[in-house]
Amino acid sequence: MAKTVGDFFWDRVGQWGISRVFGYAGDGINELVAALHRREDRFEFVQARHEELAAFMAAGHAKLTGEVGVCLATSGPGAIHLLNGLYDAKLDHAPVVAVVGQQARMALGGHYQQEVALETLFADVSGFCQRADSPAQVRHLVDRAFRIALSERTIATIILPKDLQEEPAVETPPRAHGSVHSGVGYTRPRVVPKEDDLRAAADIINAGQRVAILVGQGARDAKAEVIELAEKTGAGVAKALVGRDVLPDTLPFVTGSIGLLGTRPSYDMMEGCDTLVMIGSGFPYSEWLPEEGKARGVQIDINPAMLGLRYPMEAPLCGDAADTLRALLPLITPKTDRSWRHGIEQGIERWWQTLDEKAMVEADPVNPQRVFRELSPRLPDGVVLTADSGTATDWFARDLRLRDGMRATLSGGLATMGPAVPYAIAAKYAWPDRPVIACVGDGAMQMNGINGLITIAATWKRWRDPRLLVLVLNNRDLAQVTWEMRAQDGVPKFPASQTLPDFPYARYAELVGLKGYFIDRPEQIGETLDAALAHPGPTVVEVRTDPNVPPLPPHIRPQNARAFLASLWSGDPEAGSMLRQSIRDMIVDLLPGRRK
Repeated sequence: MAKTVGDFFWDRVGQWGISRVFGYAGDGINELVAALHRREDRFEFVQARHEELAAFMAAGHAKLTGEVGVCLATSGPGAIHLLNGLYDAKLDHAPVVAVVGQQARMALGGHYQQEVALETLFADVSGFCQRADSPAQVRHLVDRAFRIALSERTIATIILPKDLQEEPAVETPPRAHGSVHSGVGYTRPRVVPKEDDLRAAADIINAGQRVAILVGQGARDAKAEVIELAEKTGAGVAKALVGRDVLPDTLPFVTGSIGLLGTRPSYDMMEGCDTLVMIGSGFPYSEWLPEEGKARGVQIDINPAMLGLRYPMEAPLCGDAADTLRALLPLITPKTDRSWRHGIEQGIERWWQTLDEKAMVEADPVNPQRVFRELSPRLPDGVVLTADSGTATDWFARDLRLRDGMRATLSGGLATMGPAVPYAIAAKYAWPDRPVIACVGDGAMQMNGINGLITIAATWKRWRDPRLLVLVLNNRDLAQVTWEMRAQDGVPKFPASQTLPDFPYARYAELVGLKGYFIDRPEQIGETLDAALAHPGPTVVEVRTDPNVPPLPPHIRPQNARAFLASLWSGDPEAGSMLRQSIRDMIVDLLPGRRK
């Protein structure tokens, strides 16, 4: 049988080390799907329930492994459905290649069924986007797509018209004018700043008395170097959400997450520091960084476009985090005064005690914070954690104490709803011998999570460690937005917008062949989590939680307090419960040890 463009396409993709494709079939990619079928011994096709989930799976694969994630969709609506997951990957700098079909070339421009201007559609999300019009193009389009995705940590999109996929392949383009002869392979370069720039950065750090370090996912391969810098400078280390797993929370100087979903020690450190060292992070919220002019700044980032973007850095260093730190560390003078560090560590100890007390505050029926506090010591070694966007993210960010060797990811830059379950599926395919836990609110579960359970039920028996726990907070409320409306805009809850229909997540899990657990009393939490984590298969743990437990930030600003009071005066339908839970929570802050 003659090799088609579809055959050659996947052969070339395989040369880039790809063996897994997330997608959904459609007639615009029939030959691409058929060619995958002919290569079942080399490629694993993961059938998602929807193209958006396929893109989230590819994004999750890329975020967790650092490898290129590949998603496949048909023309028209299938291609359109990929966009949310692709933007998620783009904004978190995860390399993904999207492969999409298109109508036959002779139909283009004819207002044909499912004809969409895909080059325009994917132009913004892609660092590289190109339609193939000739079999001789395919080789260099594949090579450029993967090289650009890897080198720029971005999205690359290849558009293959249906009729082109079926044409005879051209593996070696003619040696002629206008021909392109590309090759396979990419090795990440070693990028280190100039010596003078390193010395200037070292002078700033050495002059500081109160150093704060902020790390993001770009520091993930620089764990040892970040720890050494923190030890030499007596600094504390805060973590952006997408860098949640860069350092374990068991280190006494790790202050935890930063920002609206962050911790009090991170807030205090940023308010009190005189020197900020930002490593591999694009954390965007200036109100949670030091006030401009009160701290000197050093930044390390592989992407020069990110340097000096979030804070006016005196020493913006373009370079790989680990290599740059290794070059910088010999220039750092160890600080003998440890009073700054001592204060940070004391604050961290108090914070963990405060979280323990907040988790035990009475709620109706279950305090969601208690769920995460009881999950934290039960996290299996080597667990991979995924979190969705919503109040589940608050408790994931603050209450889970990550240990060394654990991995975690979420949607950082886009903060979209719906990726936690597809991320978890991607994690199980990447590491079938590791336990995985997805932390999801009921809003996100109704968007994508329910459908993701179908994929889990169909595929879990091939995983060496079959444990995949989907933890669902069922509070029948889009609670994160509800609280943002109250605390940011001063408006009451709008039930038509915010109230969610109840759904039996645990019973649905049983219906599709998984194990379901339901919790509606706090005393059930520990024993149920133990049972779910011991179960030899995927589980759904549904917890009936109180939507009015406030996801309060580490520092309440006056404008937020005024907005909150305004929402009460405006007739919020849950004003009584909301006020009662907020007072209980604030008592823990003001009078630790006086929990009611």
